Amino acid sequence: MDSIATISNLHLSDRLRQYLRHYANRDLPAVSAMLADTVTLRDWKISVRGKEAAVRETELNFSNSATIAIDVLSVQEGGNTVSAELRILVDGVTELFVVDVLAFDRHGQIVAIRSYIGRGD
Repeated sequence: MDSIATISNLHLSDRLRQYLRHYANRDLPAVSAMLADTVTLRDWKISVRGKEAAVRETELNFSNSATIAIDVLSVQEGGNTVSAELRILVDGVTELFVVDVLAFDRHGQIVAIRSYIGRGD
């Protein structure tokens, strides 16, 4: 079976939105369940490999904030990858504009998360 066809059937934009909901709800077990064991996580501050390290970084983000609100501004999907332009509001005060790029394996598990910070203007 073609892996791209299998991935397409999973509606990656829906999987991305599910991941973002879990993240905004600070639901670490749900976020963890979406990650492949070999996941890589990279943003403008950190770069880690493996599910344990990615979960640890996610847990650190959750512990450093009381609330996380995520607005999806746009979504693009192609192959096994989906990207989203996001407006993230941390603790009702810190506003971030971020592009997240997520890659998925043929089972719908996240194998890579790359985040790029931008500007709101």
